[in-house]
Amino acid sequence: MVEVSELVEIIKQGGKEILLPAFGKVTAQTKADGSLVTQADLDMNCYVEGRLKAEWPHILFLSEEMSAQDHKALLETKQPLWIFDPLDGTTNFANAIPIFSVSLALVEDGKVSFGIVYDPIRDECFTAEAGKKSQLNGEEILKPSTPSKLQDTVAIIDFKRLSDSLASKIVKKIPYTSQRSFGSGALDWCWLAIGRGHIYLHGRQNVWDYIAGQMILQQAHGKACSLEGESVFNGQFKANSVVAATTTELFEQWRNWINT
Repeated sequence: MVEVSELVEIIKQGGKEILLPAFGKVTAQTKADGSLVTQADLDMNCYVEGRLKAEWPHILFLSEEMSAQDHKALLETKQPLWIFDPLDGTTNFANAIPIFSVSLALVEDGKVSFGIVYDPIRDECFTAEAGKKSQLNGEEILKPSTPSKLQDTVAIIDFKRLSDSLASKIVKKIPYTSQRSFGSGALDWCWLAIGRGHIYLHGRQNVWDYIAGQMILQQAHGKACSLEGESVFNGQFKANSVVAATTTELFEQWRNWINT
């Protein structure tokens, strides 16, 4: 039996004892796929993998920091699977920008059972459990106060991974009041869930970037889909685009604007 409280303890301990002491003090290296990694990513990965395998040896473990070959093998499994990102926002972390997170989810029978995103800088831990409302530090996330119209929203947008045509459309016909890009996809989902931004757009996230966050948003009154209108996670462990909003009403306005 997996308890969310046990997972939270593991993730928070690693964040405080491994990530925070290394914040802004490590140099990032470029991996074969072009993404960045630091020794803190690897140390956090080793610590959490060890704790999870010791407590729940029957559950397989997949992390961003594993090889592409290992990813392929694990993503085809039907067994229960941890999906872990030890440090989402490595560029921020290495450059002393205080926006990064740790993301963990458990997938069983093609569905997410738990989702955890932890922000060590602010000591904020977002959690979601199947059939229950999302929480922040153990307190239920209430539906945030949001604008009713798209033009009054704050948008969180990653322009880097959008098509040229969509990026150009947004720049030429700005549909919102202001825009931000924070550099940690997992944390973006959570900030959207509590109203630190109202609409969201990302051209491509890997499964470890969105798997926990999408569940947290979904169970905190938000709504999301891919640019093609499909579920962001539908049991397939693939990279996907994201269109999302804090409320269903804003989601419909945002998606309609994108598709017009």
